[in-house]
Amino acid sequence: MTTFPNSPRLVKAGLVLVDPQSAQVLKVITLQYNPDQLSRTLAVQSTAGEGDRSDALRLKGPPVETIKLEAFIDATDHLELPQNHPETVRSGIQPQLAVLETIVYPSTMALQQNASQARFGLIEIAPMQAPLTLFVWSRHRIVPVRITEFSITEEAFDPALNPIRAKVSIGLRVLTVTDLGFDHKGGGVFMSYLRAKEQLVAKAPHAEMNSLGIQGLP
Repeated sequence: MTTFPNSPRLVKAGLVLVDPQSAQVLKVITLQYNPDQLSRTLAVQSTAGEGDRSDALRLKGPPVETIKLEAFIDATDHLELPQNHPETVRSGIQPQLAVLETIVYPSTMALQQNASQARFGLIEIAPMQAPLTLFVWSRHRIVPVRITEFSITEEAFDPALNPIRAKVSIGLRVLTVTDLGFDHKGGGVFMSYLRAKEQLVAKAPHAEMNSLGIQGLP
């Protein structure tokens, strides 16, 4: 299949997993189709209502930003040419689902190492550190996140009951320097995200007082 030579290159949304210690990229995950909708909520972190009038306009830190989206995975096109996609014929879209699901699982190696060391009294069972997850939605939106919600609706299956179409709903919480600190790789990524917002502000059109129907403030 050919495409019009002057058509714009489609940029994919996705996730990047990074080693939090070395900052090495461990895995790049692109969504098969860009979601049609992205929902974002910003919970303002202010000191309002805490009793001191001098704090009425103060901010404690960056808002808590949450993101929700739905991604679709579909093997229909691959199954039309099964000779070119033998793994899809064998497993449907299970490999693509597994890539997303294992983000929220500790690895089998980490689980076994923790269990083995605890069995011999070398360590106490402790939470295992996951890779730093970056959500990428264009060059202006690269943010460190924690996955807070993850659900899969499998909508169609092949004769072997492998899923061939699914909807994945993902909830993300943006991690800021309040969560990670300025010295953490993720903290640096967040600061770049915030600087990009500030640069975009300078490009927005400016309004005048008379556009609000007033000549000045009382």
